[in-house]
Amino acid sequence: MPGRTARTLGTIVAIVGIVMVIAGGVTYYMVHNELKAANITVADDAAFLAGDEVDGPFSAYAQAQIIDKHALEATGGKTYAQLDRDDPLRQTAMSASFLRASLFTSVVAFGVAAMAIVLGLMQVLIGWALVSLSRREEVAYEKAPA
Repeated sequence: MPGRTARTLGTIVAIVGIVMVIAGGVTYYMVHNELKAANITVADDAAFLAGDEVDGPFSAYAQAQIIDKHALEATGGKTYAQLDRDDPLRQTAMSASFLRASLFTSVVAFGVAAMAIVLGLMQVLIGWALVSLSRREEVAYEKAPA
């Protein structure tokens, strides 16, 4: 019967898409909850979102940026790599670097989760289109003269 392969493929693509949407949503929610549980607030002197709770990609980015500003102020504008090994400010620069890396990792995780959701939705639409086209092909085949 014509269209069976397209229908099967469409169904598989749609199911994979649904799984991606769910996985992306769960990931986004988990990262949000973990950040929220850390009880971090964007510093009052941040360029944007000052005073906001760090629980999403934009607030995490804002906090990472202000941590960098504060660390550079504390170290006289020097980064970890620029400070001498025995400089006590090197620990401050290193801690700031680790905090920023953690926040940027959450920003990336939010982005990947959002991308999984969007790609999953696209797969659902493609799967639906394949199934619809296969049904049309079957109807056309049944109506065709023998």
